[in-house]
Amino acid sequence: MSDMPPRWISNPIWAVLGGVSLLLGLIGAFLPLLPTTPLVILAAFCFGKGSPRLRHWLEHHPTFGPPIVEWEETGAIAPRYKGLAVVMMAATFLLSLVLGLSVKILIIQAVCMGGASLYVLTRPDTPSNKQKDT
Repeated sequence: MSDMPPRWISNPIWAVLGGVSLLLGLIGAFLPLLPTTPLVILAAFCFGKGSPRLRHWLEHHPTFGPPIVEWEETGAIAPRYKGLAVVMMAATFLLSLVLGLSVKILIIQAVCMGGASLYVLTRPDTPSNKQKDT
């Protein structure tokens, strides 16, 4: 007997995880505490495991599709998305300073967001409006 759950159990779980990731990514578009693009990429991964139809929809969505395809094809992040991510992380950290959060929290934020910024900034560049050969 296999240790893996049957597909009729695992597919809905993957689809729900994809939906939650996508919802958090959408919230992250308006709330600087959540990173939109990584959550949308995670949603695409989860949908790929649980719902090919939802995966296809997400890949072909005019807003979410291009960053997913760029990431999967090249591991690249467009410069405008890199800049936006770093600015949002910096704004979140500054807001935490203004709100007077404890030094312990500020150190944790600085380490986590510093690492995330470094990762984002060291990914290859790809233009966000790259034209596909037709």
